[in-house]
Amino acid sequence: MGDAIELAAGDYRAAVGRRGAAMCRLAFAEQELIWRCPPDEPPPASHGLLLAPWPNRVRDGRYTFKGVEHQLEVTEPRRGTALHGLAYDKPWLPVEISSARARLTCVLDGTKGYPYSLELSADYELDAAGGLSVTLAARNAGESAAPYGMGAHPFLSIAAPMDDAVLKLPASRRLPVDERLLPSGAPEPVEGTEHDFRTPRPIGATAFDTAFTDLERDADGVAWTVLTSGGASVGVWADASCDWLQVFSAEGLPEGLERRGLAVEPMTCPPDAFNSGTDVIVLEPGEETRSRFGIVRLPQP
Repeated sequence: MGDAIELAAGDYRAAVGRRGAAMCRLAFAEQELIWRCPPDEPPPASHGLLLAPWPNRVRDGRYTFKGVEHQLEVTEPRRGTALHGLAYDKPWLPVEISSARARLTCVLDGTKGYPYSLELSADYELDAAGGLSVTLAARNAGESAAPYGMGAHPFLSIAAPMDDAVLKLPASRRLPVDERLLPSGAPEPVEGTEHDFRTPRPIGATAFDTAFTDLERDADGVAWTVLTSGGASVGVWADASCDWLQVFSAEGLPEGLERRGLAVEPMTCPPDAFNSGTDVIVLEPGEETRSRFGIVRLPQP
C-alpha cells in the first residue's frame, strides 16, 4: 500500500499511513473491517484519522484559554469551524517498527491559534486474538499549560444495506446540535428515542452525526460498540479516558460511500469543548496523557 507501514498478526492485517498516522486498513482473513484507503491520498470523510489536540469542531475556530483568545484556521468553511485538530495532515516519524507493532511520533509546536508545544505518539499494535489496539499519547513540551483533547475517526465497513446492520451502542445520553453540528444544549437521555441502541437492534432508517456520552463500561472500564453486518461482528472499544463517542452514518457522502460505513469515533471530549470546557484536559508543562482504543472482529453469538 504505497508508503504505508504494514502489520500482521494471525489472520489480521493492518496498514498505517505516515501522514497523520492514519489507519489505512484493517482486515481479518481478507474481510475488510474498515474502509481501505491509499496512504498517500486524502481519506474520504476523515476516515482513519487521529484527531489532536481536539476532536470534532471548534465554533468559528475561536476559543479562549487562560484569559487569552485564540483564532484557529477555519478548515470547514461551510460550517465555519476548525475541524479535527492539527495532527491529521502532519508527517509522523516512525520510531519503532516490527511485524505487529508500529510507533510514530509528531511534534506540534506553535501552530496558528494553538501556541503550545506538544509531543504526540501513536502506538499501533496487532494481536492475533485481540485485533488492533491504538494508544495515542500527548506530552506538554512547552512552558505553559495547554488545552488538549483527542479522538479517532475509523469507518467500520458495512455490507449494504445499512438498514439491516445491527448496532449495540453503549450510550445513555446524546448531545443535541444545531445546523452547524455544534452543541445546542446539554446532553439528553436516549431512552425512548431513535438513538437508543443500548440493546442491539437493526439500524433501520436511523441517521447519525451524533455525539454520545454516559457510556456503559465493563469490569475493566472499557466501553464497547458492536456492529454486526454481512454475517460478521466488529467491536470498537475505548478506555476510561474516552467519555464520548461520535457516530456518523456516512450520510451525504459520494455515491458508493453513503451509508456504506459507520464511523465510531472514541473522543475524550465533545464537539466545541475548547469553548464549553467540557472534559478538556489541561496539560501542565511536562505532563502527559494517553488514551487507548481498539477494533476487533468478534465471534458470532
